[in-house]
Amino acid sequence: MGNESSAGVQSVDRAITVLEILSQRGEAGVSEIAAEIGVHKSTAFRLLGALEARNLVEQAEDRGKYRLSFGVIRLAGGVASRLDLTQQGRPVCRRLAEEIGETVNIAVVRSHYAVNLDQVRGPSAVTAYNWVGQLTPLHATSSGKMLLAHLDERHRDRLLAAAGMARYTPATITSAGELLPQLEDARTRGYAVTVEEYEIGLNAVAAAVRSYDGEVVAAVSASGPAYRFSEERMHQVAPALIGGAADISHRLGFSG
Repeated sequence: MGNESSAGVQSVDRAITVLEILSQRGEAGVSEIAAEIGVHKSTAFRLLGALEARNLVEQAEDRGKYRLSFGVIRLAGGVASRLDLTQQGRPVCRRLAEEIGETVNIAVVRSHYAVNLDQVRGPSAVTAYNWVGQLTPLHATSSGKMLLAHLDERHRDRLLAAAGMARYTPATITSAGELLPQLEDARTRGYAVTVEEYEIGLNAVAAAVRSYDGEVVAAVSASGPAYRFSEERMHQVAPALIGGAADISHRLGFSG
């Protein structure tokens, strides 16, 4: 098993090196690539074949030469979306914070948590804690629920199993049987809510942000003290939040 694992890592390393070579040179033949990475031509040909099958490289018009393909742009697009998320989302978050009157955050999945990337405080004198950079539980936050709602079943179950479903307040949902119907509701209506589930006295509502390819990559949320940001109020502002999430998605290149 150890030898197989080492061989697998070596193959990955060589494949990445091939992509780097093509990035630097523009085009290169099998012999050039084999010489560069120090392998037999047949090995280089197999590597190129695997990369070509995943649309990461393609044969140029001059047969025998290879170059990067558009599959690389697809991979880079995922990174670009995350890098652009805060920059593109901030003006929308400012608008939402002013319109809704509460603190607005953007969060993404990191490991088995939701992590907040940016926050704009609302105009009210009593505002939420600064959540930027904080890891928060997926099952007990509105952003976490929204992100979980758009994961495939296996990925979602794996994250919940890794994190556990700890109880933070008497209102925290601690069973999948109770959480899953809420996630289905969130997908259907376009937003998720938490009512004092992570902190007593704190309520929040979140909507999904999509990248250029339609994948849900983040959630934008509004949160505030329960005495002011009631469950009724959250449902009232949900359409504005959904519209703001759609605006951020559009800024990231999503046209749906």
